Amino acid sequence: MSASEQMTPELQTLAEALKAGERAALGRAITLVESKRPDHEDQAQQLLLSLTPATGKALRIGITGVPGVGKSTTIDTFGRNLTEAGHKVAVLAVDPTSQRSGGSILGDKTRMTALASDQNAFIRPSPTGSTLGGVTRRTRETMLLCEAAGFDIIIVETVGIGQSETAVADMVDFFLVLMLPGAGDELQGIKKGVLEIADMIAVNKADGDNAARAVAAASEYRAAFNILTPQSPNWAPPVITVSGLKNQGLDTLWSEIERHREVLSGTGEFDARRKDQRVRWMWAMLEERMMTRFRQNETIKQRLPGLEAQVSEGRLTPVLAVRELLESAEKA
Repeated sequence: MSASEQMTPELQTLAEALKAGERAALGRAITLVESKRPDHEDQAQQLLLSLTPATGKALRIGITGVPGVGKSTTIDTFGRNLTEAGHKVAVLAVDPTSQRSGGSILGDKTRMTALASDQNAFIRPSPTGSTLGGVTRRTRETMLLCEAAGFDIIIVETVGIGQSETAVADMVDFFLVLMLPGAGDELQGIKKGVLEIADMIAVNKADGDNAARAVAAASEYRAAFNILTPQSPNWAPPVITVSGLKNQGLDTLWSEIERHREVLSGTGEFDARRKDQRVRWMWAMLEERMMTRFRQNETIKQRLPGLEAQVSEGRLTPVLAVRELLESAEKA
């Protein structure tokens, strides 16, 4: 039995409206995949399965950068350039910090004034109150819904810090790192891991008095790339200077993104990366579900506080504590 045959008439109507590009239907579908109700989750998975043939055609771009680097301004200008060229652009956020801080994506949305009022653009805040795993799952599924609704460019922005960069890199085709002028200071604070997963670095705010510093910074980043092993043997990450505020260099940014897709499609890496990402997603979801089920186990709930106390006080090693927990779970 196909997914569509299992769906209720209401879900089928929603799927058809979404594929027709109705924004209200897209909003309802996203609300469904973000819901934590078990019955809604089942409906969401049926909906996503039925929409699978309409997904996968968009170009997925991840963008990260330190606070103050100008992500919102750059995405706003870059996205508007794309819509003016005939594209439909969706901007999604991964913000695992929103539960604690309230998040900044709503502020970002209000700063993306051009895109927020553009009928060919769609901006979606990150789901609040979730772990990184929960946020990335819902962002991935929202990305698929946007693709089914006809958006051909999906921009995924990392708002949080830490593992969110790797999480976003694992769901996109092209990962852009925005940096500030002043490479000397930046290079000391930049994480090597972020450079290793970057497909390009763009030094932002390269205008006015910052222009010369941006060029110098770009030179420093190129030197940094020379001591790293690129993740693809067929792509050397370029370093460019841009100004999101002045709309300078963003045409070069887009041409490099298109060149990246052309090069990696020609070698088969583009499709291989997507296949690998789907499998990684499966394992990530499996680990998350298993951990949730493990923590909900009544026997584990009873044993955990005592074992944590023993480990904290040094009376039990972490390895032995884990062994006891697993043995308890197996007997339960």
